[in-house]
Amino acid sequence: MTGTVPQAYDAIADLYADLFRDALDELHLDRAMISAFAAMVPAGPVADLGCGPGRGTALLHDLGVDAFGLDVSPGMIARARADHPHLRFDEGDMTALDLPDGGLAGVLSWYSTIHLAPEELPLAFAEFHRVLAPGGLVMLAFQSTDEGEAEAFDHKVALAYRRPLDDMAELAARAGLVEVARLLRRPAENERPIPSGCLLARKP
Repeated sequence: MTGTVPQAYDAIADLYADLFRDALDELHLDRAMISAFAAMVPAGPVADLGCGPGRGTALLHDLGVDAFGLDVSPGMIARARADHPHLRFDEGDMTALDLPDGGLAGVLSWYSTIHLAPEELPLAFAEFHRVLAPGGLVMLAFQSTDEGEAEAFDHKVALAYRRPLDDMAELAARAGLVEVARLLRRPAENERPIPSGCLLARKP
């Protein structure tokens, strides 16, 4: 992952955690997708990749999932551990995971692939496939577009990209993951005017 991303999130870890603490409470479709993922994922460990301050990891745990979080930002991991001391959080890069082959039942990547450069995305999808056991699920959420090509946008924290759902599904397929479902939703009133995409895929 681009070297400036960890430092950028380290600098605003506490502000970010406080600002978005209850964000999922108002994003009902996002919360529903995570709940569906939790209901469908096989028994076993699930990695929340790019977990930030850990709110998604905690939600998965509350839904009965054996979840742990990984993030490239030490500051975010420190905040996640402070806020959720009963859960496991480690530093990690989704393009080079220090996890065994086939050891996970699921992978959640909630708006965390957005900071990957175009050449890094295939590496991340290959890692998702590698660490998943057969039958394992991966779910990604990301800023999206209705059509056209991937494009950079002003994320304010670090360089980010919005990507078409079709492109993300194709990358998943190239990595050996089979699409299960997708969602494109319009921005909520308090969000920037960019659609959000969600992709659920399974390792055969």
